Amino acid sequence: MPHTIALVDDDRNILTSVSMTLEQEGFQVRTYTDGESALQGLLARPVDLAVLDIKMPRMDGMELLQRLRQRSAIPVIFLTSKDEEVDELMGLRLGADDYITKPFSQRLLLERIRALLRRNEASRAEGSGAPPGGVVVRGDLVLDETKHTCTWKGEAIQLTVTEFLLVKALALRPGMVKNRDQLIDAAYGENIYVDDRTIDSHVKRVRKKFRQVDDGFAQIETLYGIGYRYKES
Repeated sequence: MPHTIALVDDDRNILTSVSMTLEQEGFQVRTYTDGESALQGLLARPVDLAVLDIKMPRMDGMELLQRLRQRSAIPVIFLTSKDEEVDELMGLRLGADDYITKPFSQRLLLERIRALLRRNEASRAEGSGAPPGGVVVRGDLVLDETKHTCTWKGEAIQLTVTEFLLVKALALRPGMVKNRDQLIDAAYGENIYVDDRTIDSHVKRVRKKFRQVDDGFAQIETLYGIGYRYKES
C-alpha cells in the first residue's frame, strides 16, 4: 500500500511540482495551502509523513506542528529559508524530524522522506518485537541507526537526519579524515550538489548541540583546508 504524504505550503508552484515528483515515485499526496486547513485535514485523515512550510497564513508551520504533536507522532519535515536558524531550533524542540532549506533539490526531499519513513517503520517493528538494527558505539557516543537517535553520555541529542548521517560518517572511522565531498556524499547521497559551506554550518550546529549537554565536547576536529575527523578515544 503506497505511503501518503501531506504537503503544506502557500506557494502553489511548490505544491504542484513536488506533488508531481512524489506521485511519479508512487506516493499518494494531499496538499494544503495553509496551516488551519491542514490541521483539520491531518487530524481527520492521518498521513504517513508531512512536509510543512514555516511561514504560512492562517496558522504558520510552527503552530501547526505544535498542535499536531498533541495528537500525532507522524514524521515532519520543515521547509525553511536560509536565515531561519532560530526557527529551526524551535521546530526541533517542538518535534520536527528534519529540515530542508529553500531553494531545495526535489531529489534530496525525496531521499529525506524515504529515510524518515524507513526510520518510522523500523521503530514500529522494534515495538512489535522485531530484532533491532545497527547501533554504533564510540565511547560516550551511541547512535541507533534504525531510529536515528543519538545520545552522548546518556543524554539525548536532537539531530536532524542530515546531522545524524554526518556524525555517523565521522564516528564510523575514528581518527580518519573525511573531506567535505565525502561528507556531502554521506549526508546527501551522491550526485546532489551542495555548497561546501553547507557542511561547515552543519558541523558547527552539531557541535553546538553536543555542547548544550557537555561544554567540553571536542570529538569532532577540524583540519583546516582538508576536512573533519572524529577523535579516537
